[in-house]
Amino acid sequence: MFDLGALAAALETHGRVARVVIAGVEGSSPREVGASMLVWEGGQAGTIGGGALEFEAAGRAREWLAASPPTPSLPHGGGREAPRVERIALGPSLGQCCGGAVVLWTEVFEAVPEAVAGVVARGVGEMPLAVKRVLAAARGQGVRPAPGLVAGWLVEPVMEAERQVWVWGAGHVGRALVSVLAPLPGIAVTWVDVRPERFPDVVPEGVTVVPASDPALVADHAPVGAEHLVLTFSHALDLELCHRLLNRGFKGLGLIGSATKWGRFRSRLRALGHEAQAVGRIRCPIGDPSLGKHPQAIAVGVVAELLRASQVKVGEKRA
Repeated sequence: MFDLGALAAALETHGRVARVVIAGVEGSSPREVGASMLVWEGGQAGTIGGGALEFEAAGRAREWLAASPPTPSLPHGGGREAPRVERIALGPSLGQCCGGAVVLWTEVFEAVPEAVAGVVARGVGEMPLAVKRVLAAARGQGVRPAPGLVAGWLVEPVMEAERQVWVWGAGHVGRALVSVLAPLPGIAVTWVDVRPERFPDVVPEGVTVVPASDPALVADHAPVGAEHLVLTFSHALDLELCHRLLNRGFKGLGLIGSATKWGRFRSRLRALGHEAQAVGRIRCPIGDPSLGKHPQAIAVGVVAELLRASQVKVGEKRA
């Protein structure tokens, strides 16, 4: 999906940016259609799979950036020049063992393209009828197309947060969790703790930080469709958050702790008036205990659990 925010941030810092997208895949490939990276002189962000493919693609993008002067932009929100589209056989061309081929679409941007009904479509020449139908379905029916080539044009839905994950607590485990969650596409992270100084000096891009002297009051206003991970410094606060979130409603709720802690919490939550079935929706312990108790190990297990439960999808419907 097209991350317009990431492109805007890169343009603000670097002025001109090349964007490389996997527009097509045949056979085995290191990444899926729609995977992309931004490239500028001296740096890049995102990935199309790493290895030789990414190295070569980034090098070509930088050469193009250096050699191409600014030109009038393409119609329909395209890049500053006609895109470069090339099919690369990973084995013969790059010596990779994937055995497949990819189509790379590379553009140079100097401004953020315009989206139509949450879709960015661009190409050379008059817009094909097939692309017009995709945009009409997005406008009229809310159908988000899968990223890919349509009649020679590249069609990409704009990246949107499909899942809201609230992390309660900015201790070692909370910091590790946010560092793993923040880069994942389709996830919006809200991070809550009692004081601003509890958070690190540098917070991952796109994470909403909420310092609140009484986080339980914030829980009363959390979206009912959010998923929560409760791991504060205080068992009393953990219990109060579980209590408030059970009253509020949630899509998912995980609580850090031992089997003993969870046994006590179950009894106390029942005493607060919650039905056993509702209390049973809380996951505790969270993560994979076999990975150990190191904060990063806990974070890996918890995020894997989240992704298995409801995978972040790229393009829910195909027009």
